Amino acid sequence: MTTMNDLRKELAPLSDAAWAEIEDEAKQTLMRILAARKLVDFEGPLGWDVSAIGTGRTQALAAPARNVEARLRLSQPMMELRVPFELDLLEMECIARGAKDAELQPVKDAARLIAMTEDRAVFHGFADGRIEGICEAAAAEAVSLSTDYLQYPAAVVTALNKLRNAGVDGPYAIALGPQCYAGLTTTTTVGGYPVLEHVQRLLDGPIVWAPAVDGAAVLSLRGGDFELTVGQDLSIGYLSHTESSVRLYLQESLTFRVLSPEAAVPLVYA
Repeated sequence: MTTMNDLRKELAPLSDAAWAEIEDEAKQTLMRILAARKLVDFEGPLGWDVSAIGTGRTQALAAPARNVEARLRLSQPMMELRVPFELDLLEMECIARGAKDAELQPVKDAARLIAMTEDRAVFHGFADGRIEGICEAAAAEAVSLSTDYLQYPAAVVTALNKLRNAGVDGPYAIALGPQCYAGLTTTTTVGGYPVLEHVQRLLDGPIVWAPAVDGAAVLSLRGGDFELTVGQDLSIGYLSHTESSVRLYLQESLTFRVLSPEAAVPLVYA
């Protein structure tokens, strides 16, 4: 996670040890939950002051004068995400005295919420943030799923064939939503072979647990197809405090673009 002056961390009544514990707890949760960053191109961090990224496209404007052509350069704005949370100051003081079991659940909850929000935007879009998600952009090629997980390898093969037929090279990976992941990890064939391992053998890329995904998505890791751009990366800042508690927040700025919709195939429950 990044740091900057506007986070006002120096105003928080927290020791260096407490800050280190808070940031480590947040980092562990973020690394566990964030799935899209394992699968898409990552650009940045570009800085908190970056408000938009260029798309390389323009829009024709009415001529401002005779023999003058005008075009407006198009951009995609950054979206800010912030999740406030509150910690007990007595618990934070215990960290400074060497406690290894301080109550940091609010940190974990905030980290999980902002990570889920980021991934939800990447996979399923966020219209108000002007983000189209992978599964939205590729919806026309979606493959239907059922709760019969023995049929799951066939659905993955269908998705892979769609990618190859579209001229999309691998390696290929799959993002599994919670229902899919639970079903595949608990289902075995008649011979006792785990279905999850069967799916893994079909791919030359990773199987990624993606708790923000509805269903699943098979996608190419060749690069250049999906771009997550971050201005300020996930950071913790200070809001206020009382005699008994301190209010902090997790924050980031980001946007996401699907550059090649044909490079993904959603797997959706019928």
